[in-house]
Amino acid sequence: MGNYKLSMMIWNYFLLAAALSSVSWLTAALLPKKELLRNILVVVGIVSIAFFIGFLWTVLERPPMRTLGETRLWYSLFISIIGLITYYRWRYLWMLYYCLLMSLLFLFVNYLSPDNFSKTLMPALQSPWFVPHVVVYIISYAFLAASTLVAIYGLYQLKKDKFDKNLMFVADNLVYLGFAFLTLGLLFGALWAKEAWGHYWTWDPKETWAFITWMGYLVYIHRRYQMPSKYISSLWILAFAFVILLICWFGVNYLPSAQFSVHTYNQQP
Repeated sequence: MGNYKLSMMIWNYFLLAAALSSVSWLTAALLPKKELLRNILVVVGIVSIAFFIGFLWTVLERPPMRTLGETRLWYSLFISIIGLITYYRWRYLWMLYYCLLMSLLFLFVNYLSPDNFSKTLMPALQSPWFVPHVVVYIISYAFLAASTLVAIYGLYQLKKDKFDKNLMFVADNLVYLGFAFLTLGLLFGALWAKEAWGHYWTWDPKETWAFITWMGYLVYIHRRYQMPSKYISSLWILAFAFVILLICWFGVNYLPSAQFSVHTYNQQP
């Protein structure tokens, strides 16, 4: 099957999966008092994305993690799952809705900027470290995005002088989980680099920004440990750390220094 026909077939299935998730989640948002039905609809949307990713993996005969569009699919999946888990754990319905909105946003971005799908995978990516490295990073990004939503909501509450201190507990736990996966991502990446290029670390632009991101969340953790009552500064650090994360994920691709980076996502096959 040619790349054009392959891309068109996959695109049609993406539209179907994205439409099912969108309808399910938007309907769920209209049912704030019908918890069981709402949660079923949320799960239906999550399963729809998961099935499409599985379909994509099968058709491409490779892990669908090569392009930015493919990573956005994973992010959409994990952020929606984390939104549901967070709701069950802390009962913040607004958190669930925000996570679903973020997931829909990434699906919409993929709709506006479709990939040209290809089975091609460069030799460096044909490594057992490829899947765990990318998956743990996307999971960490999803947890840290959720913590950022908490930070923004906390800053809004502080401005209104009605701050819920339990939000800091939620933010801390999300950051701890995200930071743990972020650390695993760095370690897996170093092992992969050693296998592929003979060096654990080369200060490639992507590696440098990944380290800066890691340090940003470490600063937040230390701030919370040393000054647990300083809510405003901690929340601002958390929000700023996510900006650094976005630069690491998306922005590095557009830096002149990253032109020849081995970490730049391919947009075309």
